[in-house]
Amino acid sequence: MRWQKNALDGQLFSVALPYPLLMAQKSIEQINESSNHWLMKSEPSVYGIADLARDRYTLWEGVRNYQARNFMREMSVGDRVLFYHSNADVVGIVGVARVRSAAKADPTQFDVRSEYFDAGAKREEPRWSAVEVEFESKFSVAVTLDDLRSHRALVSMMILRKGNRLSVTPVTANECAVVIALARSMSKK
Repeated sequence: MRWQKNALDGQLFSVALPYPLLMAQKSIEQINESSNHWLMKSEPSVYGIADLARDRYTLWEGVRNYQARNFMREMSVGDRVLFYHSNADVVGIVGVARVRSAAKADPTQFDVRSEYFDAGAKREEPRWSAVEVEFESKFSVAVTLDDLRSHRALVSMMILRKGNRLSVTPVTANECAVVIALARSMSKK
């Protein structure tokens, strides 16, 4: 059992941890501080949180923006991902995933049948990267852009910046914790 602070109201709550995690040398705080946190967008009609829950993990492929690709290349196994539905009836953060494998060559860049084929990409020097992500949880309600804007701790999130259309963006550990706590509090209403 470990005590943690709720990101929204600062109250303590207990978390039961498995024995191996309790015995690990790093504390939960050190793990959270040393890992990165991300927001990844997907259209639910293409691949949504329900698909990830069903499949348990997937290769996040087809990213064709250099800045988003570079963010994916910074990802490490275990990094937490906020899963965001774009171009949907309800747009917002709908769940949480984890990075399952570090960046590797995106195979779709070499597949001439793929809409993501890149004739200039070389196997010995791939232009595009992909990471595997695995399902962690699905929120009962989406945390919308209006919900994000309404919390002072979240106003600096890249997704809220005017003109931001990146499909992969970094978030801080605190922003990630606040979003998850917000989703939990919204589900209780």
